[in-house]
Amino acid sequence: MTLPTAGAAVAAQKPTRARYGVVGFCCALAVVTYLGRACIGVLAPDIRRDLGLDMRQMSYVFSAFTLAYAIFEIPSALWGEKIGARKVLARIVTWWSAFTLLTAAVTGYANLLVVRFLFGAGEAGAWPNATRVFSRWIPAHERGRVQGVFFAGAHLAAGLTPPLVLLISPFVGWRGIFLIFGSFGLVWAWAWLRWFRDRPADHPAVNPAELALIASTTADAPPATAALSPDASMWGPVLRSPDVWLLSLVAFANGYGFYFVITWLPTFLSTLGFSSATLAIYSGLPMIFAVPADILGGVTTDFVARKFGVRLGRALVGGAAYAVAAAAMAAATAITDNPHAAALLLAVAGGASMFALAASWSTCIELGAKHSGLVSATMNTIGQIGGMLSPIVLALLVERSGAAGRWLLPLQLIAGLYALAALSWLFINPRRRLSL
Repeated sequence: MTLPTAGAAVAAQKPTRARYGVVGFCCALAVVTYLGRACIGVLAPDIRRDLGLDMRQMSYVFSAFTLAYAIFEIPSALWGEKIGARKVLARIVTWWSAFTLLTAAVTGYANLLVVRFLFGAGEAGAWPNATRVFSRWIPAHERGRVQGVFFAGAHLAAGLTPPLVLLISPFVGWRGIFLIFGSFGLVWAWAWLRWFRDRPADHPAVNPAELALIASTTADAPPATAALSPDASMWGPVLRSPDVWLLSLVAFANGYGFYFVITWLPTFLSTLGFSSATLAIYSGLPMIFAVPADILGGVTTDFVARKFGVRLGRALVGGAAYAVAAAAMAAATAITDNPHAAALLLAVAGGASMFALAASWSTCIELGAKHSGLVSATMNTIGQIGGMLSPIVLALLVERSGAAGRWLLPLQLIAGLYALAALSWLFINPRRRLSL
């Protein structure tokens, strides 16, 4: 009798699903990190009143977070490449919790700026390190939908935060909101350190069949020895790549529009005469629309990539999504005399821009392979620069515009950036893998 070989035994074995536990942890990470980003925009009127801040000062508070995030994004991603995402992500979320709690203790403009800057410095690198986790744990044919689910968790948190904050804040105040939210991350960091492993082969819940499934389409994952040690030679291929620069331009447009949604959108909607309850709904609606857009965008980019190739799968989905976002944002500026329709169009624009996220971040994995964390960090750094500029530019434009068109130019600028992102996707090719 012929005994089955080890390979045949593995082939007959049903793969475990530990990788989905990784996805669950990363989705929880996305939820936790977005609570702190989304709540400050809703609480801005109360913070401004209590601390005596004008609109321009508040815009600098918003941007202090993204400035620090942009500065420390690449160093944190490289740190993850060096010591692994397990330790770095635990550090990021612990830091996030500490500075969310400290936000409740600020007493004036200067220390609020410092706290928000340090908040951004500590949270930087979360997304690239999550992408690094996906590049090592998720088979290629599942990456788009996994990225979509990941961003859906973040945007669900951002969408539900405005009504949740407006419901709770009358009882605990804006300082109490930061105290409540700050406690969530500590639990996540503890559980993550206990459960997660940087390499699937080291995880006790991964059987040989699942390990073979993961390895079959993650051939560029690092060997079972030491972690990668990034060096300066990596920067040449990254900085010379037209695809990285174009992806970064797309990310700039996305970050600029997204930070409008989580910072000044509630203030803009209040100028349209909405009641408090309606304002809460419309403030969170772009991110609520983003949740199905994230998931459908991930499924769609994977489907089109399987049918027509990876370039069309990423570029067609990304370009079409931003074209819709640009059209919806432009239309919203034309009908501000119909506030409900304008608010709905703003939500459509926000959701459509997020439909493209899975394509963007999956392209980072395809371009960077085992150094996808570095590529995605470069892209996301430029995205954070867009997010940093968004609140400041808007405040300056609103202050200098006449009463009639006070908010129109800022929204038209976002529409133009979305159109530029749509054009950029025509020239992005995920097949041009970098020589790192």
